[in-house]
Amino acid sequence: MTGSSLLGLIIAVALTTSIPMYTDGSMQRFVNKELEAQSEGLPAGSMVLRYQRMGSEKAELDKFNAMRKYVAEEVTMQAGFPNETLYETMGLRNERITPVDPDAVDPSRRREMGVGVASEVEKQIEIVQGRMYSDKAPNGVIEAIVPEDALHIKNFSVGTQFRYPVQGKKPLVIEVVGAYQVKNPDDTFWFQGTDRLNNQFLVSETVFLDEILQKQEVPLGEASWYLKYNLGEMKTKQIAQTAKWLKGLDYQLNQVLPYTKVEISFYDTLEYFRVQNQQMKTLLFTLVAPILVLVFYYVSMNSRQALERQQQDIATLRSRGGSTKQIFWLYLLEGIILGLVALFVGGILGFIMAKSIGSSSGFLEFVSRKTIPIEVSLTAILYGLAAVLFAVLASVIPAIQYAKQSIVNHKQEMARKSKKPFWYRFGFDFILLGVAGYGWYLFKQRELTLVQTGLTADQLQVHPLTFFVPALSLFAVGLLFLRLFPFLLKSLLFLSKKYAPTSVYLGMTQLARSARQYHPIMLLLVLTLGLGVYNSSAARTIDMNSNDRLWYQNGADVVLQAIWEGHADQEALQKELEKQQGGNNNSGGSRAPGGRPGSMPGQGGIDYSRIPIRYVEPPFEIYRNMEGVEEATRVYKDEVTLSVAKRSLGKGNMMAIDNDSFYKVAQFRDGLNPATSDKYLNGLGVYAQGVIISDKFAKENGIEPGHQVNLIIQQQPVEFVVVATVPYWPTLNPNDKPFFITNLSYIHEELPMRPYEVWFKMQDGGSVRDLVYGLADKGIYLSKVVDTRTDQIIQNKHPSRGGVYGILSLGFLISILISLLGYVLFWFFSLRARTLQFGVLRAIGLTRRQLTTTLMVEQLLTAGLSIFLGIVAGRVASYAFLPFLQSAEGSATQVPPFRVVFEQGDLTNMFVVVLIMMAIGVGLLVMRMRSLRIHQAVKLGEER
Repeated sequence: MTGSSLLGLIIAVALTTSIPMYTDGSMQRFVNKELEAQSEGLPAGSMVLRYQRMGSEKAELDKFNAMRKYVAEEVTMQAGFPNETLYETMGLRNERITPVDPDAVDPSRRREMGVGVASEVEKQIEIVQGRMYSDKAPNGVIEAIVPEDALHIKNFSVGTQFRYPVQGKKPLVIEVVGAYQVKNPDDTFWFQGTDRLNNQFLVSETVFLDEILQKQEVPLGEASWYLKYNLGEMKTKQIAQTAKWLKGLDYQLNQVLPYTKVEISFYDTLEYFRVQNQQMKTLLFTLVAPILVLVFYYVSMNSRQALERQQQDIATLRSRGGSTKQIFWLYLLEGIILGLVALFVGGILGFIMAKSIGSSSGFLEFVSRKTIPIEVSLTAILYGLAAVLFAVLASVIPAIQYAKQSIVNHKQEMARKSKKPFWYRFGFDFILLGVAGYGWYLFKQRELTLVQTGLTADQLQVHPLTFFVPALSLFAVGLLFLRLFPFLLKSLLFLSKKYAPTSVYLGMTQLARSARQYHPIMLLLVLTLGLGVYNSSAARTIDMNSNDRLWYQNGADVVLQAIWEGHADQEALQKELEKQQGGNNNSGGSRAPGGRPGSMPGQGGIDYSRIPIRYVEPPFEIYRNMEGVEEATRVYKDEVTLSVAKRSLGKGNMMAIDNDSFYKVAQFRDGLNPATSDKYLNGLGVYAQGVIISDKFAKENGIEPGHQVNLIIQQQPVEFVVVATVPYWPTLNPNDKPFFITNLSYIHEELPMRPYEVWFKMQDGGSVRDLVYGLADKGIYLSKVVDTRTDQIIQNKHPSRGGVYGILSLGFLISILISLLGYVLFWFFSLRARTLQFGVLRAIGLTRRQLTTTLMVEQLLTAGLSIFLGIVAGRVASYAFLPFLQSAEGSATQVPPFRVVFEQGDLTNMFVVVLIMMAIGVGLLVMRMRSLRIHQAVKLGEER
């Protein structure tokens, strides 16, 4: 029993430590993946600090130098992870410059230039004329370089000297000694862009600081610092701390140098990561909370069983002088020892669990993939300590009550066994049922809010109790069952009193008189099996509905859109020109503004929207013959207007297909429509002008198969006959617009050819990359590529998705393990404790077979009913609460419709465990009966 309690403690520690270890590791990998995906603008981790002179305010030189030192020594280190780059720029305001020698350049030309410094600029440029500036200012002349383009734009040459005006002081004399070109304009060194370089003299940093700012006391105009941090080296625990630092950095900078601020930072990136991390931790801890409660209940049950067996020993110690404090410390010391062992072993197991969660690709599916960077952090250790403390207190606190009893109190307590338990007297089962019902009501209201407002769940707060409330409902159902169990037994006794065999009646009588001692194992079985069913169904439901949405949205394995060559229909264009010319003659030469015909239809211009484009269709057989392709089909989509009996019924989405090949390629979810897809497609095969319309739209407008309808396609009416109505069709959402499915060949007979999508069914291992490059080699280039298989892999690799699958898988396995262990241990110790009773029954004439039958009746009425109730309650909870998961992933009106999934294999596994449990129970009974010796069992005194 001590070993089983230790096992429960180890599982509790492993579960609690695995969550922070997994979230930290998965977020680390998630951050790295997100950073790799960012390819636009400045690199992730970039930060720009900027000082801008305001009005007549001047930056004090000592404060500016303090800012430079603060940036170099403090800002680069305060983030907590490596700073890779620091670029500094300084400059004076742009002013109108004048040439020193008016004969050298045109003095009437207006030129505005600033004076600036860029640290280490010599590595980023190439001198193409003249030379590099020097670090000295001979005779007060400041040497500068400019871009080669500036020489042409500003109309001066290398060697020209200019006067740069300084208010209240003599002007600076600047000589252009060289011209340069930028080596790589896209380098982050030019974080402010290269356009401004044409309006700036670049000078030596030494000259700028010593000669211009210090000696001549010219006020600084602006300064910028670019820093790039390696976010890949950032630990998850640093995200919140660094985000807080960035948020308060403006204040710190202004304390050092007024008018300095953070112009660009990675605060939003960190905040995004922080929110993702917090949401994932909340979700996973919400998932694991019911399992933890179950484990703690298991530990508490074992501890109470042990205390009840030792209660007489405790009472004897109290009666012989032992103090309550001594007995309490005895059990506390035992709890501490077990807790330390559990912390060590559970930490190792938690590390393994975190790795297993990271390798989860589905429910009970673990694949070999690149492991996430798991580390044993202080947070994980603290979580483990909290779990140990909670479990130890749950097992030690009851010892205080027992330690206060003497042998007399113990005998009196044994006589009061019929006292109702605490939860029974205060109606905790009804209270918990009420809480669970209120939780269901809140989820329902939230779902209605999503439907009425059209918002997605991302725009509302995802409720963290989506998984916890169902567990609460299972616990309430278990308690309610325990309340009703005695009444069930009494009813069975009354009905079978005259007909039941002695052994059966004896078993029911035993249960009716001592039902309370079976409560722990019955509640444990209801919880474990109910949670097992719910967790397995939740995982399967999330996985199935996510994949359903993805495949419905895309329609096939691969979807491509080729770029078609096209040209205007010359005949139609000529007619429009003639019409335009005729209109001009009649209206006196009215033209569109600017003298160009065409932009104002109805005013003499050409209406180009009426000019059809003649497209050149790529040979379709090329697609079918590509390597890795099993089948391909054409799918043309367009927005159309439906009219019936010359009455417009609004716009909708049309899909024109080749029905024979579409059947082989498109993905249809089983049971999505009343009939199989081939039934509908056969209708299109029979009638060339047939159309399938959305069922919802047909019912709203009274349209039935056989009715004639007109679709306005490309501004031309086309007649169709309705051959079927269907609720759903791949890629088409009936809640958005009505849809119409037609034959592509019929559309091409009536209208000019237009670009269509090509849908593919790929062979196993068929590569989209090879397909795209192969088509390019044949001169077919693409504007759209969708690979559903890759999207599905990316979807399943998201840290939150993998964490959910991993936790639910582990929860399912732990539930089964605990139910098995709890059941076996309970019956093992229950049989040992009733040795005297069995001996008496055997002594008064019961045979071994009758006694075994009596105990099997007890098992059937306790474990059997609990197992049945747990499985039924789990399924009911799944149907009641799992539909609210659609609110966590999208609108309640999602397409295709949400469905709760039960995998037969999961239930089979559970039934196998149940059979093993029952077999072990029966085996224990048989062994106990065979080993029972009446003369050993029946003895004077009390049973031990």
